[in-house]
Amino acid sequence: MENIKRISKIIDFHHFANLSAPKHPLISLIDFSKVRFPEDLKGLKLVQEYYTVGLKRNVPYKLFYGQQEYDFNEGLMTFLAPNQVMSMERNPNINLSEELKPSGWLLLIHPDFLWNTVLAKPIKSYEFFGYAINESLFLSEDEELMLIDILKKIEKEYQANIDKFSQKIIVSQLELLLNYAERFYERQFITRNKSSHQLLEQVENVLLNYFNQDNLIELGLPTVEHLSQELNLSSNYLSSMLKSLTGMSTQQHIHNKVIDKAKEKLSTTHLSISEIAYNLGFEYPTSFNKLFKSKTEMSPLEFRKTFN
Repeated sequence: MENIKRISKIIDFHHFANLSAPKHPLISLIDFSKVRFPEDLKGLKLVQEYYTVGLKRNVPYKLFYGQQEYDFNEGLMTFLAPNQVMSMERNPNINLSEELKPSGWLLLIHPDFLWNTVLAKPIKSYEFFGYAINESLFLSEDEELMLIDILKKIEKEYQANIDKFSQKIIVSQLELLLNYAERFYERQFITRNKSSHQLLEQVENVLLNYFNQDNLIELGLPTVEHLSQELNLSSNYLSSMLKSLTGMSTQQHIHNKVIDKAKEKLSTTHLSISEIAYNLGFEYPTSFNKLFKSKTEMSPLEFRKTFN
């Protein structure tokens, strides 16, 4: 049986990390240099029931999130939504006695804090809360300082005497932080790791290879999950990158490739409409007809007649 530890309250995380009690039960900014996790973390899976925004450097742990592993030896930001599973173990490559000490910040926000605020629903639309650890946000020095300043303003507000404006001010600062993160991710999509040309070429190749298989009747249509796994990216990150580069989501790219292959078969073969639908991976020909018409404003049969 897996060793799973659920942490439902922010005070429970403080206890787990050997920190003093939080100043506020629903929101806490933690100095990561003061975090002291238990010695034996290997095999322990953590499920936290609150949002976590991390800005960390020289972290002496390996973090496993989904099937990905990440060593924190650069300054970067991570975003975790409630109920995501992660695990950690000590990183032997980082010595706590070295000059480079762990540093950074963890902002914990319980969903109850956001209830009935302007962020209660919109926070779920920030796709980076679903990115994998290896898709973390890398920051320039100026960007890092800007976001730390916002984090410190949030801390100052909840540590002050609480009044009727406190929650609104904190939420507005949090929204500002998330909007900056969204902007910086947009820059990262273009400037870091894969170039736009490389990514679009890889998407094209994966879809081309998929549709060249002979057993699409059994496999069905390609999914967003299949495409993202082939590219070693989370589905959210891949879709965000494609939207930034082309204005289209991953699903739209898949549909466009389906239509391209359909047009090829309609114009170069004598297969029936139903046979083409099944050969492309559709379970029902009516679904194929509906998608084709929505994309081309013609039925498959009408399209075929233009070649006669």
